[in-house]
Amino acid sequence: MAKNLLIVESPAKAKTIENILGKDFEVKSCYGHIRDLEKVDMGIDIDNNYKPRYIVPEDKQKVVKELKSLAKKSEEVWLATDEDREGEAISWHLCEVLGLDPATTKRIVFHEITKPAIQSAIKKPRTVDMHLVNAQQARRVLDRIVGFELSPVLWRKMSVKNNLSAGRVQSVAVRLIAEREREINAFNAVSTFRIEAAFTAKDVSGKQVSFTAEGKRYSEETTAMDFLKSCVGAKYSVSDIQVKPGKKSPSAPFTTSTLQQEASRKLGYSVSRTMLIAQKLYESGKITYMRTDSVNLSETAMDDIRNQVGSRYGANYHQTRQYKNKNETAQEAHEAIRPTYMENITVEDSDCRKLYDLIWKRTMASQMADAELEKTIAKIQISTNKEELTASGEVLKFDGFLKVYREDRDEEDISEETDQEGMLPPLSVGQQLPMREMKATERFSRPLPRYTEASLVKKLEELGIGRPSTYAPTISTIQKRGYVEKRDKEGIKRSFRILQLKNDAITKLADEETTGAEKSKLFPTDLGLVVTDFLKQYFDDIMDYNFTARIEEEFDEVAAGKLKWNSMIDDFYTPFKKDVENTIENAERASGERELGMDKMTGKKVIARMGRYGPMVQIGDANDEEKPRFAKLKNTQSIETISLEEAMELFKLPRNVGQFEGQDVTINIGRFGPYIAHDKKFYSLSKDFDPYTITLEEAEPIIVEKRTAKEERTIKVFEKEKIQLLRGPYGPYIKQGLRNYKLPKEKLENAADLSIEEVKALIEEAKANPPKRVPKRKKKD
Repeated sequence: MAKNLLIVESPAKAKTIENILGKDFEVKSCYGHIRDLEKVDMGIDIDNNYKPRYIVPEDKQKVVKELKSLAKKSEEVWLATDEDREGEAISWHLCEVLGLDPATTKRIVFHEITKPAIQSAIKKPRTVDMHLVNAQQARRVLDRIVGFELSPVLWRKMSVKNNLSAGRVQSVAVRLIAEREREINAFNAVSTFRIEAAFTAKDVSGKQVSFTAEGKRYSEETTAMDFLKSCVGAKYSVSDIQVKPGKKSPSAPFTTSTLQQEASRKLGYSVSRTMLIAQKLYESGKITYMRTDSVNLSETAMDDIRNQVGSRYGANYHQTRQYKNKNETAQEAHEAIRPTYMENITVEDSDCRKLYDLIWKRTMASQMADAELEKTIAKIQISTNKEELTASGEVLKFDGFLKVYREDRDEEDISEETDQEGMLPPLSVGQQLPMREMKATERFSRPLPRYTEASLVKKLEELGIGRPSTYAPTISTIQKRGYVEKRDKEGIKRSFRILQLKNDAITKLADEETTGAEKSKLFPTDLGLVVTDFLKQYFDDIMDYNFTARIEEEFDEVAAGKLKWNSMIDDFYTPFKKDVENTIENAERASGERELGMDKMTGKKVIARMGRYGPMVQIGDANDEEKPRFAKLKNTQSIETISLEEAMELFKLPRNVGQFEGQDVTINIGRFGPYIAHDKKFYSLSKDFDPYTITLEEAEPIIVEKRTAKEERTIKVFEKEKIQLLRGPYGPYIKQGLRNYKLPKEKLENAADLSIEEVKALIEEAKANPPKRVPKRKKKD
């Protein structure tokens, strides 16, 4: 038995560290959090200064038992959980469970899993920082209070099934997405006519080359036409040339949020995937800690980078740079995300290689020289009017950091004016330029794009909402809850006008473009929109960006020992509880109802609203003699934007498309999506088929294929009791309604011989002895 027991969070990290420390240390993993709040009464004693009541969950009891046994046998226990507040809290929980004194137990932290870093940490242990623990407890308790108090309010006041929930940070994130969607829906594109002229001139080799120059933008076709008319028969000459030196500087090394953003832009990774791979790289000793808001680099790292830049590209490519955080609460003692050893250009693991490559290049570039540019701006005068055209181009004189890395930009940062400029041929003042053609092209203004996961992280960070450890779980949660969905949007065709001046003749042309196409963007669902409006109406503090950011600052104050966590919770809870009670008592049920118009056939009102199972349209009222008619919205439709005509189309279901084998074939949409009904049986429709347009010829093979598959998996059916014996991928099983029950091993071979009495007895036995569920270990990201 080793003299020292060192406890870390993950088994992957444990193996790496044990190899470094040698035989005196046994390194074991606690697999993340070992305690959590009880579910009963929130797990918080509100009347006793918000004291949390912690339990060891069932799935962690075996781990805790093993750690207790090892701790008793060891001379000393060391705690080496992650260096953030979550990690500090885990160390404290370990002290509580293992009977260790947090004031004397050795606690070590390190930013990277390398031999020097681990050995250095062992030489300079500290104790558990209770300020950091209390900051984590404050966040956990506050979030539990919000979730447990708000969710029942939503269950009572929303016209949807009762699995809704709300959260302090996630509800604000949904609000951002909802508001952007409404801005886009309310946006009216404005067109302008952009003047662009194509000229020719000789390059350095004497060859004729083309280049373009731009003029003013005109808001009307008539004024653009007047300008082109004024250019008929004109001569063009260079009136002025300016050559300006310019430079581009590299970005700071990665923080958690900038890594998430760049991995999304360059690699198409989701925020959670980025964090999963980064955690893998950290635990295998390849990069420094992946949850950080610091852009700082250690002296050792900067020396390492200097040597690499010098040996690979030359000393003139190196430039020492110290980056400062915009965020005052960033922990400068921590480091940015960087490779642990810069000489390791790549990693063996193919899953991790692309992200590691990104981190390596960004870190290298951060300590490299500026790229030097030369920008040329030429003014071109028109002999027949006072307007001027502008041609610009730039030449890269020294590539500097661009030799290694170029940062991508978000869509909203990119406009026609910021596109990369090409080179201009040599020009001189007074030089006459032959003009090939001039165009006034209609261009439309665009709304801000919908958020990607990465641009949402950027916005949350700008607003001061959330911290490095919260971005990924927040974005995952709002999608799991059904408030937001990530999807693509097809573009639509749009015509635009072109006025062309060529050979002194003006021609009107028309062309077509695809606009509005988006990929992997975050769309609010109707549920997300209705819940957001409800929370904004009754819980304006919870939904306020500044209020949420101020709460984050208070967590930071608790972490710095400037604020007592119980006082902070009390300041929040007292007014919040009043809002909860007032809302339960006085708020009306919310459905997001919107009146669309009248049904021409019946003269009844048509509305769109949230129903029990999602967004729907309705003809008539519940108080009418005749029952209202309902239809479910398509996935791409919304209560807020659906038109009366689109709504009436939805009532074309159920559709009878004809007969097959003497029985009607009907298409409809149910609770679980589109389906085909035939001979009292139901077959689900895949996304490849539109229920509103599918034909009998397309439906027939689906019926045959699915019926055959169903027959092959059916062993026995007890119609009266609505119980089936089915064959699944793991063998025979019982199905009753929507629930499945395993068959005992001894019954598998003779499943077809089972009587209804035997099957009922097996169901009762299975209900009395449910299988123990082993939850998947939650990864911190």
